[in-house]
Amino acid sequence: MFELIKIQKQGEARRGVFTCPHGTVQTPVFMNVGTQAAIKGALSAEDLETIHCQVELSNTYHLHVRPGDTLIKELGGLHQFMTWEKPMLTDSGGFQVFSLASLRKIKEEGVSFNSHVDGRHIFMGPEESMRIQSNLGADIAMAFDECIPIPSTRQYVEQSIDRTYRWLVRCKNALLEYNAEDDAVNPGQVLFGINQGAVYHDLRVEHMKQIAELDLAGYAIGGLAVGESTQEMYDTIAVVQEHMPKDRPRYLMGVGTPGNIIEAVYRGVDFFDCVMPSRNGRHGHLFTWQGVINIKNAKYERDEDSIALGCDCPVCRRYSRAYIRHLFKAEEPLALRLAVMHNLYFYNQLMQRIRDELEAGTFEVFRQQYARVLDTRI
Repeated sequence: MFELIKIQKQGEARRGVFTCPHGTVQTPVFMNVGTQAAIKGALSAEDLETIHCQVELSNTYHLHVRPGDTLIKELGGLHQFMTWEKPMLTDSGGFQVFSLASLRKIKEEGVSFNSHVDGRHIFMGPEESMRIQSNLGADIAMAFDECIPIPSTRQYVEQSIDRTYRWLVRCKNALLEYNAEDDAVNPGQVLFGINQGAVYHDLRVEHMKQIAELDLAGYAIGGLAVGESTQEMYDTIAVVQEHMPKDRPRYLMGVGTPGNIIEAVYRGVDFFDCVMPSRNGRHGHLFTWQGVINIKNAKYERDEDSIALGCDCPVCRRYSRAYIRHLFKAEEPLALRLAVMHNLYFYNQLMQRIRDELEAGTFEVFRQQYARVLDTRI
């Protein structure tokens, strides 16, 4: 399922190919986040194809709340529901254990929520999360875990990762059972485990060694970019990756800026996702190879250039900075669509450039040239 093509001589950067029921994924890869089966910014599945998205990511909790995973299963699964025929990953709902802290209660069986939409009671444990993800039918299902706040006490982190390991065993057993059902939406669905441990390196390593023994299809590093410093994040990745199986994909959850991605690739990460390109785009912050511009600034009022010189995305091929700035100032919805489309295209092209540099053996030069520049505000 995962083939390593090349490993960089400097650092741990890897070039690979991941194969799943809906196609192959060239890695390193950025997964475009469509939380509720749609990209915020009014991009369609057809648009995702246009901007060279390889993997679409949706959220288990949100689709369970509405329209309901059983409904989606009745309609043929999430691929058919949103007309996306390429690879797909669903998050487990575990992040909502973190983000909806005021609305939930954790116990060994799972987590009790009050829905953020209508307040109704929801219980989600490993079996429930796997059932929902089985109903959705994504190619990759993420294990149900607790995303631990940073900072947290060592005692709490120890208790949490022990429980997360027990939950992972239950996730593995449940998904095997659901994949064997006659009406399984995607019987080839695979499970990725998630490493936790906050910024306690010894706990991270201990947990990674535990979950590696379960022989899963892939492994993620979770619980980062939630309060720690950038250097703490990089150090944690470096410590954990040494103990991750070399022949399985590695996924850094919820990260990050273009510079973060380049540095994480250098440290051996294969998969990424983040809402940043779409969220920042909706606020007029647009990525270029020279840095980040705020298209709302007055200096772009008469600027007839495209967002990013040399960019061949559908937006840059047709529209000027002046026009897009006008759309934002006029509060036209088209502004959000064009900005998000450009940013996601930029991220997808960034990953293509990274893959090309890895194949050419020039990734370290690329890293030195762009890791800082791409995150700079112009």
